[in-house]
Amino acid sequence: MQVSNYPTISTAAALRPTHVQIDLERLTQNYRAIQKQVGSAIVMPILKANAYGHGLVRVGQHMQELGVKSIGVAYLEEGILLREAGITTPILVLGGILGSQAPLFLDYDLTLTASSLIKLEQIEEAAAAKGVRAKVHLKIDTGMERIGVHYYNAESLLEASLKCKHVEVEGIFSHFANADAADLASAKLQLERFEEVTSFYGKRGIQMPVRHMANSGAILQLPESWLDLVRPGILLYGVYPSQDAKRTIRVEPALIWSSRVVYFKVVRAGHPVSYGSTWQSDHDVRVVTVPVGYGDGYFRSMSGKAQVLINEKRFPIVGTICMDQIMVNIEEDSAFNADEVILVGQSGKEKITVEELAGWSGTIPYEILTNINTRVPRIYLQDK
Repeated sequence: MQVSNYPTISTAAALRPTHVQIDLERLTQNYRAIQKQVGSAIVMPILKANAYGHGLVRVGQHMQELGVKSIGVAYLEEGILLREAGITTPILVLGGILGSQAPLFLDYDLTLTASSLIKLEQIEEAAAAKGVRAKVHLKIDTGMERIGVHYYNAESLLEASLKCKHVEVEGIFSHFANADAADLASAKLQLERFEEVTSFYGKRGIQMPVRHMANSGAILQLPESWLDLVRPGILLYGVYPSQDAKRTIRVEPALIWSSRVVYFKVVRAGHPVSYGSTWQSDHDVRVVTVPVGYGDGYFRSMSGKAQVLINEKRFPIVGTICMDQIMVNIEEDSAFNADEVILVGQSGKEKITVEELAGWSGTIPYEILTNINTRVPRIYLQDK
């Protein structure tokens, strides 16, 4: 993705030099590539954690414009934000809930996750009190040990759901712990357990709810897990879930994170840079300051490791990353105030990826994306 192909910001005075550009056309292409791969399975885009840093509401609007059949989020408040933004697409809240929250789910027409008998009973009571039917997906724990009734105790939950007069069981699902690994033995065992649980419906001649289990790793590596619906998260945004996961679908990053030079100086030999005086040069160097820092989600743990792109070249960040600023050593090169600085993205033939930032900070790409602070403006590039 050539940064020069993108429009410049016309209202620079109104926006920070540091911003994120989201290419909605890339999201469209990634979504369609996933849909083509999984065939008849429904693709449920996962928009939790501010759509993996890409902006919950705008990405939700875009997914609705694409005609997706359902959207997945983690928390009640995410679903409410989408509804209040005018999103009418069915929304499944995948995370655990408090029984006291059930009425709000019904008020906003959100689909609930029933992860235990008690939760199911609380949902039934709330729906009965309002005189409505709650839409529910049953959560089965096949090996994640997070939320959900254990697979070996699941039959009691399924039996109880059939007796509920105010609950409509739309779906039943589980979640993989290791579907992005090179060794898929654990994932296959989880899938076997889930299939054994869902055989309950066939044995009783009851219509099967929508079955789903495949996350990004399983979409890439475990076709037998696609079932009726798949749940792409990080893959939708053009980032692969792990280094081990096979690249069976081509996706491209939808996000560029950039800033601009705001200060240029010559730092003399022996003069340390930034907090803790952790770095100094043995010769005079040119150093530029860029207005981004750990307060924006640019992790302090990348100090002494991270690099940026300026004028199609890589340069190292020197000294400790501050809350709001970083310093970049350009040695004897030239840079001017307002020159673009690429934190994630491409400049000429050089590219810095989310995966590189994850490596520098000792974490995973998911954490990099979801920690880009909301004080960083999002700018959306429309479909062409």
